[in-house]
Amino acid sequence: QVQLVESGGGLVQARGSLRLSCAASGRTFSNYHMGWFRQAPGTERELVSAISNRSGGRTDYADSVKGRFTISRDNAKNTVYLQMNSLKPEDTAVYYCAAARSFTGDKQRYTYWGQGTQVTVSS
Repeated sequence: QVQLVESGGGLVQARGSLRLSCAASGRTFSNYHMGWFRQAPGTERELVSAISNRSGGRTDYADSVKGRFTISRDNAKNTVYLQMNSLKPEDTAVYYCAAARSFTGDKQRYTYWGQGTQVTVSS
C-alpha cells in the first residue's frame, strides 16, 4: 500500500502561482511513477503531468499546462510537487496525485490515489 496526501491547494487570482505537494508513505516511493490529475465538476479526471520514478527523470504534461506547470519529485523526502504558474480560471479543479508502476498518462493504470486538494482560480 502507498498512502498519498496532497497539500498546497487554495484560492488564487488569475496569473498567480501555487505549489502542490504530495507526500507518500508506505512502500518504496522511488519504485513508483507519479502523476498529477485534476477533475472539475461535470468533467472527466484528466492527466495534468507525470514524472518517472527517478528524481530528474522523464516528465510529461498536458498541452493545456505546458510552459506553466512543472512537476518534480524528491525521493529522499518521498514527495512529488506541482509548481503551477500563470494560473487561469480554467485550471480550477480538484487536483489529485497518484502512483503507478509504469510511466503512463492512463489514469486506469494508477493504483494509488490521494484524497485531492481544491485549487480555485478567480478571474
